[in-house]
Amino acid sequence: MAETGGGADGSTGVVAVVVTFRPEVGLTSALLAALAPQVDRLVVVDDGSPAATVSALREAADACGATLLATGSNNGIAAAQNAGVAWAREHGARAVLLSDQDSLPAPDMVARLLGGLADARERAAAGRGKPVAAVGPVTMDERNTGAALLFSDHRWGPRRATVPDADGALVEATFLIASGCLVPIEVLDHVGPMNEGWFIDHIDLEWGLRARAAGYGLYGVVGAALAHSLGDRTQRIPGRERDVHIHSPARNYYMARNTVLLIRSGLLSAWWRWGYAAWITKYAVFYVLAVPPRARRARLLARGLWHGVRGRGGRLADTARARSGAA
Repeated sequence: MAETGGGADGSTGVVAVVVTFRPEVGLTSALLAALAPQVDRLVVVDDGSPAATVSALREAADACGATLLATGSNNGIAAAQNAGVAWAREHGARAVLLSDQDSLPAPDMVARLLGGLADARERAAAGRGKPVAAVGPVTMDERNTGAALLFSDHRWGPRRATVPDADGALVEATFLIASGCLVPIEVLDHVGPMNEGWFIDHIDLEWGLRARAAGYGLYGVVGAALAHSLGDRTQRIPGRERDVHIHSPARNYYMARNTVLLIRSGLLSAWWRWGYAAWITKYAVFYVLAVPPRARRARLLARGLWHGVRGRGGRLADTARARSGAA
């Protein structure tokens, strides 16, 4: 497949895939308007929002020349990303830019990512780096000043990376946050699609670890900027430098289950398995003790841990039905 870059007609070969679920349409409209001039095509995959929201999204997509694919049911972010990638592939994409609904890219983000991708490929060709699986921006959560959502390897697992000041520098990452991630199509052919069985949470981490196991590297590009909101809100914890991202009780279930599935996946070293086991223990204790509704969170966390041990995937409602049917 041809290298990602400008074609003779000035095209970049990049198709942006934006996944939405019950979005604030005004914010998503701003995202689409910011992305549309930077890519060749733009597709919005709505993952089961109400009809009124889908109608408003269709108007926003039409306003910037984007295509809307409405799934009609909530199949999870991985399935929605895979549907968007399939559409992009059918429409000649050489690379796919993934985006969540709550992100806002800088006007030159895609151009900087393409430059970083070209640099990483040149390094690999010269024997100074691994083949590149994906590049991503240095993402900032504006509710946590200075907290870059870029992670590198440490003894017990991924930790926030040290980001140099040099514009255009490449920072090797453990994985890349999906929103803003630029992935060449040929890499997806080799590594495979997003893991639909996990539904949501750790999807980007699991894919990144698979890519690294296949011999690839992932890189953050300094100067490529994206604002992104992680979690529903943040909460200040006394004695902690940064706020904690707070998720819904249902997300507690997926985080607990998928962390156990990750530990069992064979993608982690022994040190990292222990690190993630300690992390999910702290995560569960914090939510049960400090974040209402505590009883519901405790039940869903316990169910998630048990389903992870049992190797169950899929959507929470589906797993609950399966459990009642087996009783």
